[in-house]
Amino acid sequence: MTRRHIVFKGSVQGVGFRWRAEHAAGRFGCTGWCRNEWDGSVVMEIQGTEPQIDQVILALEHGTFIQIESMEVKDVPLEEREYGFRTE
Repeated sequence: MTRRHIVFKGSVQGVGFRWRAEHAAGRFGCTGWCRNEWDGSVVMEIQGTEPQIDQVILALEHGTFIQIESMEVKDVPLEEREYGFRTE
């Protein structure tokens, strides 16, 4: 298991990004959260296996109207008692 803090930049607000992230995370068994930031980026913390997280990101990249220009990724400590994926 791993947990990643990811900042997505590009056309990621107002295009269904958080909705798609929540559904993809549920589909692939990941937990975490995502939220819009004031600068137009979306921040996500996602927890799961590397293949699960990769599948969620692929689903986001293939989302209609979503255009990810860059991602800043760093590993962060696991959240032991987290259940589900939420949007803020």
